[in-house]
Amino acid sequence: MTLRIRRLAPTDDRSQFASGNPDVDCFFQRFAGQNQFRHHIGVTYIAIAAEVIVGFVTVTASEIEIDALPDERRRQLPRYPLPVLRVARLAVAEQAQGRGIGKALLRFALDLARKTAEVVGCTGVVVDAKPAAQAFYLKYGFEPFALLEGGLLDRPEPTPLFLPLSAIPPLPPLRIR
Repeated sequence: MTLRIRRLAPTDDRSQFASGNPDVDCFFQRFAGQNQFRHHIGVTYIAIAAEVIVGFVTVTASEIEIDALPDERRRQLPRYPLPVLRVARLAVAEQAQGRGIGKALLRFALDLARKTAEVVGCTGVVVDAKPAAQAFYLKYGFEPFALLEGGLLDRPEPTPLFLPLSAIPPLPPLRIR
Protein backbone atom coordinates (compact mmCIF):
# COMPACT_ATOMS: atom_id res chain seq x y z
CA MET A 1 0.00 0.00 0.00
CA THR A 2 1.31 3.42 -0.93
CA LEU A 3 0.55 6.03 1.70
CA ARG A 4 0.70 9.77 1.15
CA ILE A 5 0.40 12.33 3.93
CA ARG A 6 -0.56 15.85 2.98
CA ARG A 7 -2.29 18.91 4.34
CA LEU A 8 -6.09 18.82 4.34
CA ALA A 9 -7.60 20.77 1.42
CA PRO A 10 -11.01 22.47 1.48
CA THR A 11 -12.20 20.15 -1.30
CA ASP A 12 -11.35 16.89 0.52
CA ASP A 13 -14.44 14.77 1.19
CA ARG A 14 -14.35 13.87 4.88
CA SER A 15 -17.97 12.70 5.11
CA GLN A 16 -17.26 8.95 4.86
CA PHE A 17 -14.38 8.79 7.35
CA ALA A 18 -15.11 6.42 10.24
CA SER A 19 -12.55 5.57 12.91
CA GLY A 20 -14.96 3.84 15.28
CA ASN A 21 -14.95 6.85 17.63
CA PRO A 22 -17.98 9.07 16.93
CA ASP A 23 -16.48 12.11 18.70
CA VAL A 24 -13.27 11.96 16.66
CA ASP A 25 -15.19 11.34 13.43
CA CYS A 26 -17.46 14.33 14.17
CA PHE A 27 -14.43 16.53 14.78
CA PHE A 28 -12.85 15.48 11.48
CA GLN A 29 -16.02 15.78 9.43
CA ARG A 30 -17.37 19.03 10.92
CA PHE A 31 -14.63 21.00 12.65
CA ALA A 32 -11.19 20.16 11.22
CA GLY A 33 -11.85 22.34 8.19
CA GLN A 34 -13.26 25.24 10.22
CA ASN A 35 -10.32 25.15 12.61
CA GLN A 36 -7.83 25.13 9.75
CA PHE A 37 -9.35 27.37 7.09
CA ARG A 38 -11.47 29.84 9.06
CA HIS A 39 -10.06 30.06 12.59
CA HIS A 40 -6.41 29.12 11.90
CA ILE A 41 -6.09 27.30 15.23
CA GLY A 42 -4.87 23.94 13.96
CA VAL A 43 -3.77 22.17 10.82
CA THR A 44 -4.95 18.73 9.81
CA TYR A 45 -2.85 16.37 7.73
CA ILE A 46 -4.51 13.42 6.03
CA ALA A 47 -3.15 10.00 5.16
CA ILE A 48 -4.35 8.81 1.77
CA ALA A 49 -4.16 5.29 0.32
CA ALA A 50 -5.78 4.38 -2.99
CA GLU A 51 -7.30 7.88 -3.12
CA VAL A 52 -9.18 7.28 0.17
CA ILE A 53 -8.58 9.15 3.44
CA VAL A 54 -7.40 6.44 5.84
CA GLY A 55 -6.29 8.61 8.74
CA PHE A 56 -5.54 12.09 9.97
CA VAL A 57 -3.56 14.02 12.53
CA THR A 58 -4.40 17.54 13.69
CA VAL A 59 -1.63 19.64 15.21
CA THR A 60 -1.54 23.04 16.79
CA ALA A 61 0.95 25.34 18.44
CA SER A 62 0.80 25.23 22.20
CA GLU A 63 2.87 25.71 25.32
CA ILE A 64 3.64 23.73 28.42
CA GLU A 65 4.27 25.14 31.88
CA ILE A 66 7.72 24.18 33.09
CA ASP A 67 6.33 23.24 36.51
CA ALA A 68 4.19 20.53 34.90
CA LEU A 69 7.22 18.56 33.76
CA PRO A 70 9.05 15.92 35.80
CA ASP A 71 11.95 17.25 37.92
CA GLU A 72 14.67 15.87 35.63
CA ARG A 73 13.17 17.74 32.64
CA ARG A 74 12.77 20.98 34.62
CA ARG A 75 16.47 21.14 35.40
CA GLN A 76 17.29 21.10 31.69
CA LEU A 77 14.94 23.88 30.56
CA PRO A 78 14.33 27.59 31.24
CA ARG A 79 11.78 28.64 33.88
CA TYR A 80 9.01 29.98 31.64
CA PRO A 81 6.27 28.49 29.44
CA LEU A 82 7.81 26.42 26.67
CA PRO A 83 6.60 26.19 23.06
CA VAL A 84 5.44 22.73 21.97
CA LEU A 85 3.59 21.13 19.11
CA ARG A 86 0.32 19.62 20.31
CA VAL A 87 -1.12 16.55 18.65
CA ALA A 88 -4.76 17.52 19.07
CA ARG A 89 -6.31 14.53 17.29
CA LEU A 90 -4.98 11.41 15.57
CA ALA A 91 -7.21 8.72 14.09
CA VAL A 92 -7.16 5.90 11.58
CA ALA A 93 -10.15 4.64 9.61
CA GLU A 94 -11.53 1.37 10.94
CA GLN A 95 -10.80 -0.55 7.73
CA ALA A 96 -7.16 0.60 7.81
CA GLN A 97 -6.34 0.05 11.49
CA GLY A 98 -3.42 -2.22 12.35
CA ARG A 99 -1.41 -1.34 9.22
CA GLY A 100 1.00 1.22 10.67
CA ILE A 101 -0.93 4.31 9.57
CA GLY A 102 -1.18 5.72 13.08
CA LYS A 103 2.57 5.29 13.44
CA ALA A 104 3.13 7.05 10.10
CA LEU A 105 0.94 9.97 11.17
CA LEU A 106 2.71 10.26 14.53
CA ARG A 107 6.10 10.15 12.80
CA PHE A 108 4.89 12.90 10.48
CA ALA A 109 3.93 15.03 13.52
CA LEU A 110 7.30 14.36 15.19
CA ASP A 111 9.10 15.43 12.03
CA LEU A 112 6.93 18.54 11.96
CA ALA A 113 8.02 19.29 15.55
CA ARG A 114 11.66 19.11 14.45
CA LYS A 115 10.98 21.51 11.59
CA THR A 116 9.03 23.83 13.91
CA ALA A 117 11.98 23.88 16.31
CA GLU A 118 14.21 25.12 13.50
CA VAL A 119 11.80 27.81 12.30
CA VAL A 120 10.13 29.25 15.42
CA GLY A 121 11.15 27.12 18.40
CA CYS A 122 9.65 23.97 19.87
CA THR A 123 10.79 21.96 22.87
CA GLY A 124 8.75 18.84 22.14
CA VAL A 125 5.37 17.29 21.45
CA VAL A 126 2.37 17.13 23.77
CA VAL A 127 -0.69 14.93 23.47
CA ASP A 128 -3.68 14.45 25.76
CA ALA A 129 -3.98 10.69 25.38
CA LYS A 130 -7.29 9.02 26.01
CA PRO A 131 -7.01 5.80 28.07
CA ALA A 132 -7.22 3.54 24.99
CA ALA A 133 -4.40 5.45 23.23
CA GLN A 134 -1.92 5.81 26.10
CA ALA A 135 0.04 2.64 25.35
CA PHE A 136 0.50 3.77 21.73
CA TYR A 137 2.18 7.03 22.79
CA LEU A 138 4.14 5.55 25.70
CA LYS A 139 5.72 3.05 23.30
CA TYR A 140 7.26 6.01 21.41
CA GLY A 141 8.80 7.54 24.53
CA PHE A 142 6.11 9.99 25.62
CA GLU A 143 6.06 10.51 29.37
CA PRO A 144 3.20 11.66 31.61
CA PHE A 145 3.29 15.13 33.10
CA ALA A 146 1.15 17.02 35.60
CA LEU A 147 -1.97 18.82 34.48
CA LEU A 148 -1.81 22.16 36.32
CA GLU A 149 -5.28 23.38 35.29
CA GLY A 150 -8.09 22.81 32.83
CA GLY A 151 -9.32 19.31 33.73
CA LEU A 152 -12.52 18.11 32.04
CA LEU A 153 -14.25 16.77 35.18
CA ASP A 154 -17.31 15.50 33.27
CA ARG A 155 -15.58 12.89 31.06
CA PRO A 156 -12.82 10.34 31.48
CA GLU A 157 -9.64 12.34 31.86
CA PRO A 158 -7.01 12.01 29.15
CA THR A 159 -3.44 11.72 30.35
CA PRO A 160 -1.18 14.57 29.25
CA LEU A 161 2.00 13.16 27.71
CA PHE A 162 5.19 14.92 26.64
CA LEU A 163 8.01 13.88 24.31
CA PRO A 164 11.00 16.24 24.42
CA LEU A 165 12.52 17.17 21.08
CA SER A 166 15.80 15.60 22.21
CA ALA A 167 14.04 12.23 22.62
CA ILE A 168 12.58 12.11 19.12
CA PRO A 169 14.51 9.28 17.50
CA PRO A 170 15.84 9.42 13.97
CA LEU A 171 13.11 8.36 11.61
CA PRO A 172 14.13 5.37 9.49
CA PRO A 173 12.16 4.48 6.35
CA LEU A 174 8.61 3.49 7.21
CA ARG A 175 6.93 0.29 6.06
CA ILE A 176 3.15 0.35 5.69
CA ARG A 177 1.31 -2.95 5.48
